[in-house]
Amino acid sequence: MATTIRPATSDDVPLILSFIKELALYEKAPEAVVATEELLHKNLFGDRPYAEVIIASVDDKPAGFALYFHNFSTWVGKPGLYLEDLFVRPEFRGLGVGKKLLIQVATIAKERDCGRYEWVVLDWNEPSRKFYEAMGAKPQKEWIIYRAEGKSIDDLAAM
Repeated sequence: MATTIRPATSDDVPLILSFIKELALYEKAPEAVVATEELLHKNLFGDRPYAEVIIASVDDKPAGFALYFHNFSTWVGKPGLYLEDLFVRPEFRGLGVGKKLLIQVATIAKERDCGRYEWVVLDWNEPSRKFYEAMGAKPQKEWIIYRAEGKSIDDLAAM
């Protein structure tokens, strides 16, 4: 089986949205997806792209994707890459597709002289946690993630 990884194009937006919905289902939150093809076109391929996507295929069949974007570490003084989503369809798991996607984003981080490559994983997702740790990633247990969204952003901005 031949695995290929390529940058996504705007023609891939329906596939990207499908991957996002499949990931949400796996993460037990399918109702949380409000992304649309229009939003993805605008925010991934518009005048100011906010993130990048790579797509993995096995024997020319879409197998998975990774979506990532730059952040910045003031302590390191360099940009970093943040992996927002990594997903492999169930029928392609165990073939090294996730590993290849993770490595490809690491390669991009290295090429761009990033000081860090980070992501989060749900605490109950033991298979992914073991996979990441086997790849050399270390959990950052001293950090707690905070989030403001929707009305919380509105309220915060209005203060």
